[in-house]
Amino acid sequence: MNRRFAIAPLLACSVLTAGCGVLEPRLPTAEPSIPAAWPIPPQTVPALSAAAAADGSTTDIGWRDFFVEPRLRQVIALALENNRDLRVAVLNVQRAQALYRVQRADRVPSLDANGTWIRTGGDGPLSDSYTATVGITDFELDLFGRVRNLSDAALQRYFAQEAARRSAQLALIAETATAYLTLAADQEQLRVVQETLRTREEFHQITEKRYQIGAVSALDVSQSLTQVEAARADVARYAGQVAQSGNALQLLVGAPVPRELLPTDFGTSLTGLAPLPAGTPSGVLLRRPDVMQAEHQLRAANANIGAARAAFFPSITLTGSAGYASDQLSSLFEASTYAWAFVPQVKLPIFQGGRLTANLAVATADRDIALARYESAIQAAFSEVADALALTATLDAQRAARQATVNAATAADALSRVRYNAGRDSYLVLLESQRSLYLAQQFLIVTQLAEQTSRINLYKALGGGWKEGGS
Repeated sequence: MNRRFAIAPLLACSVLTAGCGVLEPRLPTAEPSIPAAWPIPPQTVPALSAAAAADGSTTDIGWRDFFVEPRLRQVIALALENNRDLRVAVLNVQRAQALYRVQRADRVPSLDANGTWIRTGGDGPLSDSYTATVGITDFELDLFGRVRNLSDAALQRYFAQEAARRSAQLALIAETATAYLTLAADQEQLRVVQETLRTREEFHQITEKRYQIGAVSALDVSQSLTQVEAARADVARYAGQVAQSGNALQLLVGAPVPRELLPTDFGTSLTGLAPLPAGTPSGVLLRRPDVMQAEHQLRAANANIGAARAAFFPSITLTGSAGYASDQLSSLFEASTYAWAFVPQVKLPIFQGGRLTANLAVATADRDIALARYESAIQAAFSEVADALALTATLDAQRAARQATVNAATAADALSRVRYNAGRDSYLVLLESQRSLYLAQQFLIVTQLAEQTSRINLYKALGGGWKEGGS
């Protein structure tokens, strides 16, 4: 028999395509029960970065355009390069990709070359046999889509890991920016307290001189000294907070932050975000990385149901080889020693003790769990965006009110000093004006930090931009 035609049946069966019948069910439709659009304030945030403004688009903002402070952008870039948690997320993607390639390899036959030498003996003389073959072992013909479903599930898990990496990157960007802003706010609080301490020390020195000439009582001296020591304690407390904020930022960056990149003041233009268009549907949340991750996990679980269903049907595996066999090594590759074997095997499940039914029930439950998690991810995303929008509108008004309070408290403190020096007000009135100014300055910084943080939270809640940009 011609050698080429002898191996033909083996090769023909090996290249049969999979999926004569695919048993994967239709992907269920998620019903998160959220409004088609969220309540949007008249204006989300007035600031818009120069790059986004030049582009004329409010729906395509990358993080390099969103964060308009150059030093902050460089710190975020360092974090993306050095953060260990993000590095783990990247490695998880590579691992999932490799696992998918392993699973996909089951869809094509594996060709192996084998060479054996067998020596047997007993009461008689020794005998040798030599074989050299090329063949396929236990290749499953995927008639019902089991192997394909397992491969599709692995692919969806790979996509889910990639979405998890993007979600980790977005979270790292937001956390780094928040830590940077917190450090800037703590530094500003420390600056205010140090200025307050300097002012109170100067006033205490004046009060002591006035006491020496009999212009004020010893009570005034004691009260002014109390304010000095209270301010000194606040300086120490905020100095500790600045150190802690710096350590938190360094941990996120994963490396020492160069001194020239640290914040030098606490401005109000570190971020830029255009108003959210009124017609923007809530469906844009499906682009959030965590929502996409949940969707891919749902698709993987749905594919596993197809594989579990296919296990109820017969499976056909092929084993075959072609090569040479001889009892003499010198004549192993002669034409007369050519041999081939073709061994198809059909496996029909008859009794499995309920194993197949239980596996299908597990796969179905996993799919339903993944669907519930997908719907929950969408609901959580909608809630985060709605909360961020509401806070953005109210914090803008709060900041304006806090600024007006600081201006009024500054004027009242200056007037109270004049009246106290003129002897028209008591020291208690002056003390109250100083406290009011100090608290107003602190509340303004806290509100400014909350306003900036709410912008970052809105950016993160929307998935890093309404449309994925190149940043």
